[in-house]
Amino acid sequence: MFFTKDHEWIKVDGDVATVGISTYAAEQLGDVVFVEVPDVGKVLAVGDSLAVVESVKAASDVYAPVSGEVIEANGDLATAPETVNADPEGAGWFAKLRITDPSQLEGQLGGLMDRSAYDAFLASL
Repeated sequence: MFFTKDHEWIKVDGDVATVGISTYAAEQLGDVVFVEVPDVGKVLAVGDSLAVVESVKAASDVYAPVSGEVIEANGDLATAPETVNADPEGAGWFAKLRITDPSQLEGQLGGLMDRSAYDAFLASL
């Protein structure tokens, strides 16, 4: 699992990337009350809005850490948005993307941070 500076996580399995938000992001948001996941078939570039998360504190975009086509969206979040708080780095995932530009994962996974680097980044905030 790797992380972005915007607190998304990405787990890559072959050419499929599962994307969600970090535990830190979920804690900062507070109680999640609504999640809008992308439609299957949507094509995203790095940095495009992948999903929207609304909490009692704020609404936030979730950004695509890699370019790809949405092949699966976590529809369970529509009826159970609290899953994002309960298990942000597991069952609270937002979407699975078929990676369209594998070169984005080269060299330190395209600038993504592993867990220890992400923890160091959080400590610097």
